[in-house]
Amino acid sequence: MFLLSLRRSRLNLKRWLRRSTWLQIGLLVTVWLLADTLMRYLGVPVPGGIVGLFVLLLAFALHWLSPRSFAQGAQWLLAEMLLFFVPAAMILLDNRQMFGWLGVKLLAVVVGGTVLVMAATALTVEWLFRRSQLHER
Repeated sequence: MFLLSLRRSRLNLKRWLRRSTWLQIGLLVTVWLLADTLMRYLGVPVPGGIVGLFVLLLAFALHWLSPRSFAQGAQWLLAEMLLFFVPAAMILLDNRQMFGWLGVKLLAVVVGGTVLVMAATALTVEWLFRRSQLHER
């Protein structure tokens, strides 16, 4: 009897989570804050967001949660992503040297690194695709 009521309450919680955008956002932020607090406490130089991401991936892999449970909250966060970049823009305004030679060098490094990563990824995918085609014959 106890297991049946536990299963019902778990299903009700999942339904409530799927319906509430704010609950989804709150749970995502809570996971991030707990992971960040844990990393600070342990003194590990890994961002809490990365650890929180792995915690959520583990919960998805073990079928404790489903990605569908966070769809609305994640969609809202992505839609409002520009708000998360406002502090970075304000830092640029405070540091005028970023608009000079230093900024050009940083931009070249960021763009160059991005191009290199994209090229390496494309070449790897192409190589693996061709390799899989050869093995199918």
